[in-house]
Amino acid sequence: MTGIVIKSTGSWYIVETSDGQVFECRIKGKFKIKGIKSTNPVAVGDQVDFELEADQKKGVINHIHDRKNYIIRKSVNLSKQSHVLAANIDVAFLLVTLKNPKTYTAFIDRFLVSAEAYRIPVIILFNKIDIYDNALKEELGELKYVYENIGYTCIDISAETGENLDFVKAEMKEKTSLFVGNSGVGKSTLINKIEPTLKLKTRDISAVHSQGQHTTTFAEMFALSFGGYIIDTPGIRGFGLYDFYKEEIWHFFPEMFALQGQCKFHNCTHTNEPKCAVIEAVENGDIALSRYENYLGMMEGDEIYR
Repeated sequence: MTGIVIKSTGSWYIVETSDGQVFECRIKGKFKIKGIKSTNPVAVGDQVDFELEADQKKGVINHIHDRKNYIIRKSVNLSKQSHVLAANIDVAFLLVTLKNPKTYTAFIDRFLVSAEAYRIPVIILFNKIDIYDNALKEELGELKYVYENIGYTCIDISAETGENLDFVKAEMKEKTSLFVGNSGVGKSTLINKIEPTLKLKTRDISAVHSQGQHTTTFAEMFALSFGGYIIDTPGIRGFGLYDFYKEEIWHFFPEMFALQGQCKFHNCTHTNEPKCAVIEAVENGDIALSRYENYLGMMEGDEIYR
């Protein structure tokens, strides 16, 4: 039998077949995907083959179909392994908030780099605009200017008031959509607004730390009444890059990649070389300083490895 993994709990997987049947499945023994050292060899969104056990109620996954893409990050607990958040994604929605909690550009850029590397289109949703004062609105305008100039679609939304959610739903129709963001940015609230029948759990922001409290423990995929699927992921406080050569990171900054071949040295790392087109673009204001500083941070980090 063949189906799509709609939920992963670490050891068991919920698989839905094309005719709507749902089975609880496990993997037998060690199950690895070539080239990926992952804590979860099977991910939400994977298309899998499975065999039913004797009771005909549970199954054993024996094959994973080729993925068109996936989003992966460094495992939180195992430094030499990765965690696949989801697979076979048509569009990723990155939720960003400037307050309660604040999403930092380092997180934004790390996610965008990973999405670019695995060819996943991203739309940035700036949530909670209903609580922004003039200063935050000015900061919002500056951020949107940076990311829209690169080519990313940026949308102001409010999960509480419903502002611009019709646009989001239109972008999701008949697609498999991934929702990602720091804990507390309002993913569950937004998903409940988009598809009220889901009734996902939500929690208030921690008053002590101004950070979100985790409400989603495992990734899960839900069918949408207007067509398509939505994948909800656990709130992420950090996004460690995985499976990158340091010298290729700049390839996934579109504004830097556009300058390829214009540096004096063909193997330029865009860090301190003379006549570097990227550094010149930063000095001229053509590349945002925040983006370049985050690039340098990725280059200096020790979590990027093969």
